Order: sequence, then C-alpha cells, then structure tokens
Amino acid sequence: MKSHSRTQWLENGSIALATLALGIMAGFFWTYTFNVNLAMLELDGATYATVQSLLNVNVRHVMFFSFFFGAGVLSVIAVISNGGKWRSLTFWLLLIACMSYVVGIIFFTRQVNLPLNYYTESWNPQQLPDDWASVRSQWNRANSLRVGTSGLAFVLSLSALLSRTQQPVSISRSTR
Repeated sequence: MKSHSRTQWLENGSIALATLALGIMAGFFWTYTFNVNLAMLELDGATYATVQSLLNVNVRHVMFFSFFFGAGVLSVIAVISNGGKWRSLTFWLLLIACMSYVVGIIFFTRQVNLPLNYYTESWNPQQLPDDWASVRSQWNRANSLRVGTSGLAFVLSLSALLSRTQQPVSISRSTR
C-alpha cells in the first residue's frame, strides 16, 4: 500500500506543480497585457521602440525561461504521471491544459511574438519604419491571446487538481 500512497503523491504533486507554474505564467501575461501594454500605448514611437526593445532583452533570463518552459514540462509530467487514470476527468483536464499551453503559448510565442520582438529590436528609434504602430498592435493582440490561453491552461489545471479532491482516498490498514 505504500507504493499506492507514493503514486498518489506523484500524481497530485505533479498536478500541483504544473498548476503553480501555469498560474505564474498566466499572471505574468495578464500583468504585461493589462499594465505594461496599456502604459506602452501612451508612448511616442521613439520611446516605445526603445522601451519595448529593453523589455524584450531583459525578460530573457533564467527565472523567466524556467517558468515559461517549466510550465510546459511540468504539465507534460503531470499528464504522464496521471496517464493511468486516462478515463478520469482529471486526466482530460490536464491533457487539454497541457496542449493549450504547449501549442498556445510556447509554439505561438515562437511563431508570432518572437519574430515581432526581433523586428522591433532592429528598429532605430530615430527612424522608425512606417508600420511601427501596426506592429505594436499586432504584438499587443498576440499577447492578449497568450493571456487567454495561459489563463485557460491555469483554470483547467486548477480544475484537475480540484477534481482530485472529489476522488475517494484509500487508507491502508497498516496506517489506521
């Protein structure tokens, strides 16, 4: 029965860690969209180009990458750890949360946000391209999609964790 208890700890622990990381990333994207992006709309083009480039460069650090990619890795681990319960609501909530994050955040960021980041970093603030305001709008829309996607992944993983509380816990005779 001790291995059953360890399995439950692994299953529940992996869901909890994935939920924590997904929640942190949802909070990051939410804060950026509803605070930083709104403030950036108030800036003239030269200041926007300078600040956006600085933000892009300075977000590239170990802590950000740990949570950005870690949320995906921890979600995959949670799905695998709970794979034996593939018929449960918990498993399907986790799988959808994981796929939402991996495709809707990691892949989407690589395909949409990063090219826009590299483009804005190439700008000379004193000679902005004609499309600078359009690119800013594209980036803001893309980040808003990441808010919704990361929020969905977080809510789904939190629901998976809560659904585990609805499952009966078996207590071995040796611990009674």
